[in-house]
Amino acid sequence: MWELPEATSSAQPDLVEVPDARSLLSWIESQDDSHALKLSEFDGKAWSAPRTVAQGDDWFVNWADTPHVAASGNTLWAHWLRKSGAGGYAYDVVLSRSDDQGANWSTPIAVNTDGKPGEHGFVSLWPEAAGGLGIAWLDGRNAGGEGHGGHEGHGGAMTLRTATFDAAGQRLSESELDARTCDCCQTAMAQTSRGPLLAWRDRDEDEIRDIVVARRDGTAWTPARKVHDDGWKMPACPVNGPAVAARGERAWVAWYTAANDAPRVRLAFSADAGDTFAAPVEVDAGPAVQGRVAVAASDERVWLAWIREDAQGQSLQLARFTRDLSQEMARTTVARLQGRGRATGFPQLLADGDGARLVWVDIVDGAPRLQGARIEP
Repeated sequence: MWELPEATSSAQPDLVEVPDARSLLSWIESQDDSHALKLSEFDGKAWSAPRTVAQGDDWFVNWADTPHVAASGNTLWAHWLRKSGAGGYAYDVVLSRSDDQGANWSTPIAVNTDGKPGEHGFVSLWPEAAGGLGIAWLDGRNAGGEGHGGHEGHGGAMTLRTATFDAAGQRLSESELDARTCDCCQTAMAQTSRGPLLAWRDRDEDEIRDIVVARRDGTAWTPARKVHDDGWKMPACPVNGPAVAARGERAWVAWYTAANDAPRVRLAFSADAGDTFAAPVEVDAGPAVQGRVAVAASDERVWLAWIREDAQGQSLQLARFTRDLSQEMARTTVARLQGRGRATGFPQLLADGDGARLVWVDIVDGAPRLQGARIEP
């Protein structure tokens, strides 16, 4: 087990790698209607004392749409979701930064500025030059108000937007990247040597909801292209987005699909920073497969985590592959979980030298609690 910072009623984790072999872990602690975003740094040996990034009683907190943190130069960035209306699904993305390693945080700024009381979330972050930040999010300004109706296949379309900010928090650019996406699946980003590679679940006019990627070359994004043509026709959002990792020009995308009513977890490799992908590896299949994937890569290994649930309960699975996915090297059950359904959220995964580190949520004494493990090959 990997001992994590002391926390009570902790959930919605984010685990990211930052320079100098350090890691950042963020999570939400909740009490009644009050929520706090916490942050701690791991230096390879020990955790720093948790610091509070922000707290409030006007937050939208959701098991799948979690806050994220990022490091860009000497600046730390964090986002969370803030309610924008009385409806249950009216909320905005807000962003804050710290120039002193998380001791103090700026007044939050709104990322989406449409002013419409709809859904805005499922964020990905990446570093920009000189401490700036890039951000992508699902934007519901065209989806028809505060309702959750787009998830059932009616109402307007959810869109994918991106923006960049400088280190002072000034907006530099904003654009729409996809005019019609799946409504509530996570976006994912990894930094390749040719720019940030963004993955998300698309939604076409025939309700095919497959995984697509785009990479930003300079200031322009490449056209979105499918990782694989699953052909999953789905009239509602599965709340089960992709995961992506990259090392140089090599990139890997993992995802869940249930095309032809067959639940599966797949993993695909790209040798050219996401321009093309080889045929995917089918990692797991069957009714127990829940997906909720996480992927990480070192120079020689690729790690994939996912969740299963059967009559005996949930389990957290981990597999290790060669970097071209030609060989599965090992597979193990990391943990048997007490929680079921949505309560256990989405696992977080980092490569760590030859091994990997995992953080996940389980239910302990009736409350959510972060758990951690380090895996050695």
